[in-house]
Amino acid sequence: MKTHRVLLFALLAALSALRAAAAPTFAEGRDYFTLGQPQRTSVAPGKIEVLEVFSYGCPACNAFQPTMEQLKKNLPANAQLAYLPAAFNQAEDWPMLQRAYFAAQALGIAERTHQQMFDAVWKTGELATFDKERHLKSPLPTIDQAARAYERWTGVKAADFLAMARSFTVDGRMRAADEQIVTMQVPSTPCIVVDGRYRIAESANGNLAQLIPLVRFLVEKDSAR
Repeated sequence: MKTHRVLLFALLAALSALRAAAAPTFAEGRDYFTLGQPQRTSVAPGKIEVLEVFSYGCPACNAFQPTMEQLKKNLPANAQLAYLPAAFNQAEDWPMLQRAYFAAQALGIAERTHQQMFDAVWKTGELATFDKERHLKSPLPTIDQAARAYERWTGVKAADFLAMARSFTVDGRMRAADEQIVTMQVPSTPCIVVDGRYRIAESANGNLAQLIPLVRFLVEKDSAR
């Protein structure tokens, strides 16, 4: 009986060693970076924020959408996705798209129209910033055009959407977002930041098998903290 116990313990130890060897290892400075100035998060109390800095006008963000869906499905129970629109590419209409997102968020319709906005820019072309020959459009899509699209999708009147889009509330959110993105030293979009503390390296975005475990690792790391 004692021999069986010894063999069982040896087997369990071997399995633990195999799991440890198979588990991915993540290094600060290579896979993620700790922000010098932690940021305030916007999720519910008790939740850890997993933030995507993005733009509807960003082709890489559009291509990243299926990855975000998989990430959402694989988040720990104590983690919650959030989105922060960037405006640093003014030539390609990102400030207008940022304004549209914050107006939709203030009106409570941003989440259900998130994919529709990507599709309007990159699939249907309704709010496309480039023509079929990949030339930048002139004029670029306007906030009025975005308002009409949101009205069709949600029933929120275009005039109400525009009033919110041009409000002090949205102006303030845009300024705060621009400042936060600079403070977090976001190099490009898409960019993932966990709990306002850890910015994931760009190299992880293209590897779903790495990104999901890395986000889970950082959520667990922050939970332990």
